[in-house]
Amino acid sequence: QVQLVESGGASVQSGGSLRLSCAVYGFSYGPYCMGWFRQAPGKEREGVAAIDSNGRTKYADSVKGRFTISQDNAKNLYLQMNSLKAEDTAMYSCAATNSGICLWTGTWYEYWGQGTQVTVSS
Repeated sequence: QVQLVESGGASVQSGGSLRLSCAVYGFSYGPYCMGWFRQAPGKEREGVAAIDSNGRTKYADSVKGRFTISQDNAKNLYLQMNSLKAEDTAMYSCAATNSGICLWTGTWYEYWGQGTQVTVSS
């Protein structure tokens, strides 16, 4: 059974940094894509960053140059967030799919974590 468990969310001041983690259990590797999505109150969910099984990464324009997605040898997922802004406030969730293609469409991903809250105060 696949399980994704996020951690690392917190309340920080604008300009600060956070590192989100997503522990991955039971995932059968082959071609895959894993990513981070976020959803703010009253807004649609949006893709933030993604990484595929070849190590290729992609980022939303709003976070390029500030956020970095990475994985460790156990395929756990991380999101380093620097220069945080108030508009980064949202519930952040990690997601995974057995397709090697990374899309920003949430329904593309079969597996989701429960989310971790990030609040940035100005």
